[in-house]
Amino acid sequence: MLIDHIYEGDCREVLANFPERSVDLIFADPPYNLQLRQELRRPDQSLVDGVDDPWDQFDDFASYDHFTREWLAACRRVLKETGTIWVIGSYHNVHRVGAIMQNMGFWTLNEVVWVRTNPMPNFRGVRFTNAHETLIWARKSREQKRYTFNYHALKNLNDGKQMRSDWHLPICGGAERLRVNGVKLHSTQKPEALLYRVILASSNPGDIVLDPFFGTGTTGAVARRLGRHYIGVEREAAYVAAARARIAAIPAAPADAEALGSIPTRRSVPRLPFAALLERGFLRPGQPLYFRGRRDLVATVLADGTLRAADGTRGSIHRVGAHVGELPACNGWEHWHYEDESGVLAPIDTLRERARAG
Repeated sequence: MLIDHIYEGDCREVLANFPERSVDLIFADPPYNLQLRQELRRPDQSLVDGVDDPWDQFDDFASYDHFTREWLAACRRVLKETGTIWVIGSYHNVHRVGAIMQNMGFWTLNEVVWVRTNPMPNFRGVRFTNAHETLIWARKSREQKRYTFNYHALKNLNDGKQMRSDWHLPICGGAERLRVNGVKLHSTQKPEALLYRVILASSNPGDIVLDPFFGTGTTGAVARRLGRHYIGVEREAAYVAAARARIAAIPAAPADAEALGSIPTRRSVPRLPFAALLERGFLRPGQPLYFRGRRDLVATVLADGTLRAADGTRGSIHRVGAHVGELPACNGWEHWHYEDESGVLAPIDTLRERARAG
């Protein structure tokens, strides 16, 4: 398996040669099976350049479903147990794909709606303008606990507000749209802004991002900008050539994890047990701790890293904190305070940060 490489061929066959559990993130933009039966013209009778490519044509729903199960199975095999997959589609196919994903064991994390701010009108005026596409973000199984979600990076990207599941972005156009003699090369080229959010949200610098329907290389272009590795699989030789040229023109990303969206959080830093504060001398056996900084709610630190409340209850900093505070649950790191050298009460979490820094 080569990274930062585009394989020419059918993803169902190419991925069979990859090691199991070898990629961190998958973005899949499969054929939508649009089922077009006739030409589409504007009111002035000019022809709309719709999706009539052979790769989007299937005999019936059964053949499309069979194709979907095969490529999803190939992707599932190479996805790491800590990885996630994004699949984009329209009303033509996304409900079928989503049901198949659930049947295969994938567990949906979010359904994200890409609201296209400049959609093509419904020229015949017989139904609503189709102004959105749907992305399914899923982990490998319901039991999977660990996966990447760079919550704070997406929040910063959204001006300090939690990123929502409706993304208002224009369709690919202008200089970004690849053309040959003035004609667009790929009928469904996705905008880089869309992949920027996907890759920034669910991967880290140095991760491997797989796109089994690589097209003109949007996934690879954004992955390179963000310091991720990419693997593309694409059947059409013209798309492969265009993608290679496109990605080769992009400068390598800097070796700066923070610049590439990797923001350390409490969840991402190494776990440190409370007992480590005793082992490293930040606390001592017999020392009192104060719940929420109240000197009337005291527990004693024991040598094995547990606490003992005034009524004799023993347990972890979390369990004893919940007991003393009469709470259903408690984060002991934030609620228990110690007295520092100057007599000031401070959260024991500050000691944890000092231990990590050391």
